Amino acid sequence: MKDQSKLGINTTCVHTGEVKDEQFKGAVSPIYMSTSYAFDNVDVKRYPRYYNTPNQEMLCKKIAALEHTEDALIFSSGMAAISTAMFAFLQKGDHVIIQQVIYGGTYNLIVTEFDKYGIEYSFTESDKADDFAPLIKENTKIIYIETPSNPLLGITDMKAIGAIAKENDIITMIDNTFASPINQVPVDFGIDIIIHSATKYMGGHSDISAGAIAASKEHIELIWKTAINLGGNLSDQTVWLLERSLKTLNLRVKEQTRNAQIMAEYLELNPNIDHVYYPGLKSHPQYELAKKQMKGFGAMLSFELKKGIDAMKFQNYLQLIKPSMSLAGLESTTVSPAQTTHALLNEQERIERGIADGLIRFSVGIEESEDLIADIEQAIKKVKR
Repeated sequence: MKDQSKLGINTTCVHTGEVKDEQFKGAVSPIYMSTSYAFDNVDVKRYPRYYNTPNQEMLCKKIAALEHTEDALIFSSGMAAISTAMFAFLQKGDHVIIQQVIYGGTYNLIVTEFDKYGIEYSFTESDKADDFAPLIKENTKIIYIETPSNPLLGITDMKAIGAIAKENDIITMIDNTFASPINQVPVDFGIDIIIHSATKYMGGHSDISAGAIAASKEHIELIWKTAINLGGNLSDQTVWLLERSLKTLNLRVKEQTRNAQIMAEYLELNPNIDHVYYPGLKSHPQYELAKKQMKGFGAMLSFELKKGIDAMKFQNYLQLIKPSMSLAGLESTTVSPAQTTHALLNEQERIERGIADGLIRFSVGIEESEDLIADIEQAIKKVKR
């Protein structure tokens, strides 16, 4: 077979990391549901919490191939992946630099848990690379970024962050959920550890919860040592579903990305919309940077309705687009970040991060764009009556 590192993206999605059905020659991976395996006269002592059952082990190869890394691990949720990655490298007295606008769950993890363990942290003033270097201390161990960011789709210069970190012997971590490995491969820009809420684009069907980390073998080994203690492993049923979903990752994300560009351009010209946040718009302040480091601009965007148009009433009038907590499924969804993903932040913290109460995050699906536009139009008409 051709060198797997040189396979096309669709071929990688479909074939890399398959579990071969040697007995019946089935076309898809068999599921090994056992939670107990032999320990004597075996090459590998397998156990679900060790992240090495046959389905877990092979799925990690697929994720590593997609992210251009040596290895990967899968978890029960994105937050399990984020927290395990953080605690694998941090101890009392260490310091972390975190990008200001990040997923609310990550922010809450840091401000509620790190103080308990004596871990110091600093938030940047913005997502600009120049804001990171002044915060570096002798005890800084990690720089953590998220690009595009949730929910304002800010873009952080990965190459610049990677260079700053390497110069100061600091580990870099990125939440790559919004872009997915189809639209962005952070390791190619010098980022060490790539994290996903695999519940989102990797899963893609709004029916599983999972997380993933991709990195070098050395870093994964260190993370694994913490992971087996925290116990955030994934059931093999869900592992199998995630592997199934990844087979269509490229097809899904490319169609969603194409749709998102159309929707962002439509919303920007809509007189009922105040602001549209999408890196594929030339009006986006980091449009040129996004072009340099993204293969596609992604399928996530956010917008604010004109004052006087109630954001919740608007969402409740939508018929095709579902007001829904999560994102990145085949179906288009909206959500109010102030009431969901960033609800754990107080009002002042949300204002500082530019998250208005009327902000709507829009996860664009694979429906025809003209149908999505018609849905938005009818909802606006109803809410303005």
